[in-house]
Amino acid sequence: MPYRKSPSLSSVSMFALTALAAVYSTGAAAQVYTPGNLIVSSSVYTDPGFAAGSPLPYSTTFSGSTLNASVGSAFCGNANCSQNVWNNVASDANFGITSQVDLQSLNATTGAVLGTVNVTSLAASQGVNLVTSFSSKSELGINLTPDGQSITFMGYNSSVGQLDISNSNAYAGSEPGNTDTATPTQRGVAQVSLSALNGASPTVQMTLTGAYSGNNGRNAILGSNGQYYTVGNAGNGNGSTAVTNGTGVQLVAPGVNSLSQNNVGAYSITQQGYAADKTPKDSNYRGETIYNNTLYVTKGSGSNGIDTVYQVGTVGSLPAAGNSTPVTILPGFNTQTAKSDTDGPHPFGIWFANPTTLYVADEGSGATTDFGSSPTTLAGGLDKYSLVNGVWQLDYTLRGTLIGSSYTVNGTGSLAGDSLTTTVDGLRNLTGQVNANGTVTLYAVTSTVGSNLGDAGADPNQVVALTDTLADTTAAQASGENFTVLQTAALGQVERGVAISSTPLPASLPLMLSGLGLLGLFGLRRSRANGFA
Repeated sequence: MPYRKSPSLSSVSMFALTALAAVYSTGAAAQVYTPGNLIVSSSVYTDPGFAAGSPLPYSTTFSGSTLNASVGSAFCGNANCSQNVWNNVASDANFGITSQVDLQSLNATTGAVLGTVNVTSLAASQGVNLVTSFSSKSELGINLTPDGQSITFMGYNSSVGQLDISNSNAYAGSEPGNTDTATPTQRGVAQVSLSALNGASPTVQMTLTGAYSGNNGRNAILGSNGQYYTVGNAGNGNGSTAVTNGTGVQLVAPGVNSLSQNNVGAYSITQQGYAADKTPKDSNYRGETIYNNTLYVTKGSGSNGIDTVYQVGTVGSLPAAGNSTPVTILPGFNTQTAKSDTDGPHPFGIWFANPTTLYVADEGSGATTDFGSSPTTLAGGLDKYSLVNGVWQLDYTLRGTLIGSSYTVNGTGSLAGDSLTTTVDGLRNLTGQVNANGTVTLYAVTSTVGSNLGDAGADPNQVVALTDTLADTTAAQASGENFTVLQTAALGQVERGVAISSTPLPASLPLMLSGLGLLGLFGLRRSRANGFA
């Protein structure tokens, strides 16, 4: 079951304290939040009531489907989690369970949890359906809006505990032959305010789109032009015009719900001289950023296309919708196809320190063969690139003692007696800041491999930090650098996106919050070791 929360406190009030990252401590005077704290998106598994040994249906509507043949259990059905609900993925590739979206505020140095808000509950209090899918590991990338006052990300127009939504059609008939029989469900861009400006209540806005049918939206960012740029994947059946036009980069107008698709460019491997493959899957993007008013995206998974870093449109100008927008691989980055380069990169999050320094989070292959005496696949890490004479060159990859390390998470509450051991394979979402002393501090969430779960996306992963000297360009110079683990998710919990808070709260906020009687909320702070009550 989800985290316990006091029924006497409204979701809006809870959000005003926690997701705004205002720091309060019992018996101490409230302090106005200062920039530099982390905002982390996460989710927790919600058990819809599966009993060990019972058949797992596609959904309550399609419980008689013959496409599902496996036998399920709860999140963990025995001490080492080798019996678990995720074993269902082996026979039901569409399997997933909608779950709540949480935002945490963390101390960027110690990892201490300063507050947590259940955004799904907050949205519901405002008449908005907003969930993510457990255990879709590519979801919930988060970005600050240009004014620093809100967070944007993608979710589903659904409620907690629904089955197989992440592969459902976006709307009825949008993809013929989709094997997912769940109720068609629109994806949408969520914008969650991080500041109670002028005493107004925090709000959640969900803008629905007809994009990403049969698959998932991963990331959303608000451009300086007032438009959302989203990335994701589409298609889970025979394909259609809606699938072709509804994948990759999409342009979404805030507050304008639609069943349409507004693709921004369409990359094809034929641009590199290769024979065409499944063209919509060439744009299976996961990470994105806007830097100097230019949009950049990454592809790092799937058997089609090229796993690399792309520029969308021209430098200095945010692109418009339409197939004519150019999508090009950044000079110097990988140009081999995913099919031919089995030991290639798996880029996810990207962050520019300056116009000539780019950091790329590599997720790793996800295979246990990333490790051992003779690895046959490539583990991930943090790649640093420098722009030299117009071409990006890899300076070094930072792995430290993090990549390849294993850790065990013990369950408490309803998971008491269960434990899960997993191994860090690489990094997913990424952000950073330039420090006054010539260093940069990078923050990321980890990917894992080698657990007993049938889906590594359900592993309790970590939030990590590393400080790099900006001027360094060789591995020897950076040899002493290492990652610090700020937080390890609880059993049944996952960490997804990360951002750095940048704008202080209004000075009047502590008085406003104390007037609402919210100081006791600090007692709701979540234990890192306990994902279930």
